[in-house]
Amino acid sequence: MKRKYRVKTGTKTIEREYNYIPVRYIVAVLITLLEIIAIIGIVAVCCYYIPYFYIAAWLTEIFCVIKIIASDDNPDYKVPWLLFVLILPIAGFMLYFLFYSRKLNKRFIRRLDELKRYGYEKENGAVLALEKENAHAAAQAKMLCSVSGASVFGSTKQTYYPLGEDMWQAMLNDLENAERFIFMEYFIIEEGIFWNSILDILKRKATEGVTVRVLYDDIGCMSTLPGNYHKTLKRFGIEAMPFSRLRGQADGEFNNRSHRKICVIDGKVGYTGGVNIADEYINKIKRFGHWKDTGLRLEGEAVWELTRLFLTDYGINVKKLPEIKEDLYPRQEMRANGYVIPFGDGPHPLYERRVGKSVIQNMLSSATKYMYMTTPYLIIDNELCGSIENAAQRGVDVRIIVPHIPDKRMVFGMTRSFYHRLMKAGVRIYEYEPGFIHAKSYVADGKYAMIGTINLDYRSLVHHFENGVWMYGCDSIGDLQEDIEKTMEKSIEVTPKMLKTGPVTRFIRSVVRIFAPML
Repeated sequence: MKRKYRVKTGTKTIEREYNYIPVRYIVAVLITLLEIIAIIGIVAVCCYYIPYFYIAAWLTEIFCVIKIIASDDNPDYKVPWLLFVLILPIAGFMLYFLFYSRKLNKRFIRRLDELKRYGYEKENGAVLALEKENAHAAAQAKMLCSVSGASVFGSTKQTYYPLGEDMWQAMLNDLENAERFIFMEYFIIEEGIFWNSILDILKRKATEGVTVRVLYDDIGCMSTLPGNYHKTLKRFGIEAMPFSRLRGQADGEFNNRSHRKICVIDGKVGYTGGVNIADEYINKIKRFGHWKDTGLRLEGEAVWELTRLFLTDYGINVKKLPEIKEDLYPRQEMRANGYVIPFGDGPHPLYERRVGKSVIQNMLSSATKYMYMTTPYLIIDNELCGSIENAAQRGVDVRIIVPHIPDKRMVFGMTRSFYHRLMKAGVRIYEYEPGFIHAKSYVADGKYAMIGTINLDYRSLVHHFENGVWMYGCDSIGDLQEDIEKTMEKSIEVTPKMLKTGPVTRFIRSVVRIFAPML
């Protein structure tokens, strides 16, 4: 018998069944565990029975320690691995060889050169115009384009949505008007009111000859969709594929998930933000109080970059690359204020630097009056923590809004463990009292903003494929700022008295924080 849980839908409380994890995921995890145990076991047996083999193991451990120390990785990531290698002599260095690297899967890397042909022809007209308008903004834009491979776009209309349910209705209208293609990529898709309303349109559009492609993360959807759901979608004429299908390999396949949220319609309209395709994100069910999320609609040539990001992710997961069509990047004449850069972030070698982190740090360094941030999690490295502190100590009004009702209690405890240090530097922290805030929004001085999928945690900033939209001088920045200010009014400002905890709690949080970069 399936277990049930209670959720609120409007004024009513209903019971829903938990989705069980499909068998293939359980098998893949068990195979991975067996591989790890077998590898470590073989080395341990060799050390015990083969003369002087332990010397080779000891030299290997020294090699691992030296390599970790000499690497260019963030010190926050090095420390827990050094502990693992030194405390667990055999298991430690074997786990290092299996999991330390955060680079893109080799089978993905082989596809990258082929996928370059899916790019669009870049122009520098918007960059030159931005340089004339604001040299400092142009410098930020050039940095972002350099590390992400994206482009600056002007004349792109933006519409900001303060709630997932607002974006949902707009998406349905645009999907109904699709004529050539629909591309959708999401970390989570869950069967329910939200997804079913979209699926009905996708099935109808596929029968009309519209190319429909759907990409969903395999681990993100392990408890929300059947194990072979892509085959179900293919029967409807939808070209679907799970991102980085879990196969049970003792390597980094559990990292480098696609946390992106992208919807592209005819290459003319694009959606992104924090909203996944599940009823929780539009408040049709409520497990953690009111779900506060944000979305952004783009109309214009900036949508080209969202198209490119989707095609890259889709291309590294399918066996046969889709053909290139002329209508992928249609020309459009739009009148709109400001400049936008849709961009991607992810693992090496696709991205050599941490793109999202660089954007946030640049916004903090450029802010002179205020910097407001919303994030569901606050688990950051010392470098980013220092950037936030420096901005506050320069006199910038830095405010961060996080949830008051957590979705993961351990993660929430880690989030709260950063309060004391940040508040000591003058940062003001708020907890969204009505429920869970999932929005990933950043605004500085009313001039710069970034909306996307990037949380202030290691998963988003280091491991996952992410995407965002950097904006300067756009009308939607004012809408975002107004929404954040209204959200603050509904939130509790954290005070020093609220930070008092017992010694056991402090110890647990300290230990978890050490190993957070590895998770």
